[in-house]
Amino acid sequence: MNEYISSVLEMQHRRNAGQTEFLQSVTEVLCSLEKLIAANPKYKKNKILERISMPDRIIIFQVPWSDDKGEIQVNTGYRVQFNNAIGPYKGGLRFHPSVNLSILKFLGFEQVFMNSLTTLPMGGGKGGSDFDPKGRTDTEVMSFCRSFMRELHHYIGPDIDVPAGDIGVGGREIGYLYGSFQRMTHTNAAVLTGKGLNWGGSRIRPEATGYGNVYFAEEMLKTRNRTFEGMRVLVSGAGNVAQYAAAKAIQLGGLVLTMSDSSGAIYDPNGIDAEKLHWIQELKNVRRGRLREYAEHFTGAKYFEGARPWQLTPCDIALPCATQNELDLEDAKALVKNGCLCVSEGANMPTNLEATEYLQANNVLFGPGKAANAGGVATSGLEMSQNAIRMNWTSEEVNERLRSIMVNIHATARSAAAEFGEPDNYVMGANVAGFRKVADSMIDLGI
Repeated sequence: MNEYISSVLEMQHRRNAGQTEFLQSVTEVLCSLEKLIAANPKYKKNKILERISMPDRIIIFQVPWSDDKGEIQVNTGYRVQFNNAIGPYKGGLRFHPSVNLSILKFLGFEQVFMNSLTTLPMGGGKGGSDFDPKGRTDTEVMSFCRSFMRELHHYIGPDIDVPAGDIGVGGREIGYLYGSFQRMTHTNAAVLTGKGLNWGGSRIRPEATGYGNVYFAEEMLKTRNRTFEGMRVLVSGAGNVAQYAAAKAIQLGGLVLTMSDSSGAIYDPNGIDAEKLHWIQELKNVRRGRLREYAEHFTGAKYFEGARPWQLTPCDIALPCATQNELDLEDAKALVKNGCLCVSEGANMPTNLEATEYLQANNVLFGPGKAANAGGVATSGLEMSQNAIRMNWTSEEVNERLRSIMVNIHATARSAAAEFGEPDNYVMGANVAGFRKVADSMIDLGI
């Protein structure tokens, strides 16, 4: 390993002991930059690796709120403002019991390079809380959001930091957060994305990450003269990303065989068609049910308690759209054995390092999340543009811009990888391309 990279990784492990997700992300990115760093001594001279792998600032605050019984609850709130060299901090808010500083730092670090790849002027950040909106009433969620925004509003703004939604933060939560921001600041500043269409949101935003992931996979497949037509597709997750990745895959002629939630996975040998997918959307988005009900409702479908999709059946394409580190080495071995041609990450870092290396070593096309799932933040950037010019674009216009951005991200990542002799190495290509733009901007801006 390059001596400079090794020294920075050693420093990060010393300073961030126990932050496993963050250290995994930093290791993956920095190791993939070895050829670029060796060829460009300016990055070492300007201490770019040390600076780019450390957040500009971390804001941690208490969030007291009252539940429906009148009892006071207290959660922890965070905002990690990672890097704003190319634009205001941009990244989602996650409300989930698993939220901690390691996860938010990893997500913010990844967001820096993802946002760079979109070519839109956005820096990287992330935030959230260990609050769990599941099972809470609208009144309780509103109470929490008001308290959360009471502290957060000091640190955000359309030219400073523009949060969005993420796990646990959908249209309801964004609405309460934005309403609270308006009341506290007496402004109508477009400081959040993922807003409702009636009050500044963009069309295609709920679909964007899932659609974009499939568009990226489609571009990878083209390099081997393949398409989604007739392909067997495994999808993990059952939230927005998974739902719309499955929808676009079906639209392109793919046979979607699986989906999953935190309880287990379903396998439908007859395929999850548009009608069945609509049933799943009703189940998850309206009734808040569990996927096990799918197997009870549709003949031939099977439910596997506690399972993930990757070892259930042979496939051609895998779209991990659930959460980090959901696809491990044993899963990767099963995918290769069962004929998988392409893995495209719809979630953030859903494939661990060992699995990623195994898939690449076995000639599987692998689209890393910072490139393949950039469609969500790209469309958030398009929402910011629409807000700035006080206009709304049609669904067709937004979708065309989204597809164009994903095609460009693929071409950029592939070109950067080819520059160093590995055109199929999208991990290296995405990291090199995303890093280079931010790093060069940091040098231009000085210290």
